[in-house]
Amino acid sequence: MRFTGHVPAHDLTYSDVFLVPSRSGVTSRLSVDLATTDGTGAQIPIVSANMNSVTGPRLAATLARRGGLGVLPQDLPLQELDAAIRSVKAQPVGWDAPVELPADATVADALRIVPAIAAGVVVLRDGAGEEAGCVPASRLATALPDARLGDLVHGGVTSIDADDLEGPRAAFDLLVDADVEVALVRHHGRIVGSVTRRSALRSTIYRPAVDAEGRLRVAAAIGINGDVAAKAKALAEAGVDVLVVDTAHGHQEGMLAALRTVAGLGLDIPIVAGNVVTADGVRDLVDAGASIVKVGVGPGAMCTTRMMTAVGRPQFSAVLETAQAARELGAHVWADGGVRYPRDVALALAAGAASVMIGSWFAGTIEAPGTLQTDADGRLYKESWGMASTKAVQERFGRLEPYELARKELFAEGISSSKIYLDPNRPSLEDLLDMITSGVRSSFTYAGAADLADFHERAVVGFQSAAGYEEGKALPVSW
Repeated sequence: MRFTGHVPAHDLTYSDVFLVPSRSGVTSRLSVDLATTDGTGAQIPIVSANMNSVTGPRLAATLARRGGLGVLPQDLPLQELDAAIRSVKAQPVGWDAPVELPADATVADALRIVPAIAAGVVVLRDGAGEEAGCVPASRLATALPDARLGDLVHGGVTSIDADDLEGPRAAFDLLVDADVEVALVRHHGRIVGSVTRRSALRSTIYRPAVDAEGRLRVAAAIGINGDVAAKAKALAEAGVDVLVVDTAHGHQEGMLAALRTVAGLGLDIPIVAGNVVTADGVRDLVDAGASIVKVGVGPGAMCTTRMMTAVGRPQFSAVLETAQAARELGAHVWADGGVRYPRDVALALAAGAASVMIGSWFAGTIEAPGTLQTDADGRLYKESWGMASTKAVQERFGRLEPYELARKELFAEGISSSKIYLDPNRPSLEDLLDMITSGVRSSFTYAGAADLADFHERAVVGFQSAAGYEEGKALPVSW
């Protein structure tokens, strides 16, 4: 990457800079390769944050199916984290995983998981776990909230035999020929997934992130306290593909000790550590055993660190400096936080990031953990909170005796509750991935870059005023 002019003495964030188009021989967005360069096996440079309100097994599986990497949070009890990793590994790769509910569940129960606007299907199970029918998600819009799901089964949902399909294009064509939007995928009569026209189309564009056994990839985080070695080994045994050693202030002795312990286990999986914002922080973490360093202090939407402590750094400059340091050491960085638009993702990659970690943006999706709720105006939302907030502290240390818990709550930071609304036009994680990767692919073509390594080399960045940033926004109303 190079700048168009003299670099300002002050640090820069994403809104301070822009990408300058260059002569390009890349003729199509679809010819761009978005695969990461950091050894994680991700096929797009998108990572979901290890936040309780962002990444669960459902979102992690969906993200991996489209080539990204989900990081399960460290606050889950070890048994739950083990189960979550195994759940992702058991998910279908070529097809969507349909929502499954008991036949006795109500419409209201279903709407807490899947909105009626989704083009999916709910598979019903009886008390013995046997298939008891299916209900299209769109049917939930016209049913009474207390209606029993089993009573909504009228006729069957179209099924496709997996053995009859030659690929996602064939599935798309079959759905069009049958004049249906969604179908179940079966193998020897058993449901192995579902497919919609949109998901079949996506499967022709995205490559899944899979391990050596063809299963979806997943990452998980651990903290720096307690028996770090036991936790790391347990997650590796469960099948985790990437291990994230995580704490708010990554450039500290406790992190370095924990990192050396994990690196010394010889787990043969990439180790991510963070968060830091300086070249010195990168050097120390890489020296202690990290192959990827997580960068960002304070840019997240749920984070109050900068206002509470004055600690942090504008994210573009933080990524730029740390990526250079990591590159000199043969390591990589993930840009964690601060992205609001696809342009910010492209700028983080231009600055040298191997992947971009997204938190709150993904919290308001169908696949994110937590239940769907409705506000007074009928708008759907999910709750999100910072990982140093009072709510997070209560979840992390809830088993402590009251006095010790109260002491920790006294020093909590971050937003404890925020409504993240579902975009009715993009309610799914996959909808957001379409928007983000479409923008990033175009950024690559403007730079004349065929892949991420090319983009790191060819990106040209300029500086702009606040007025310049505002000029780039679309006009929300008519003239």
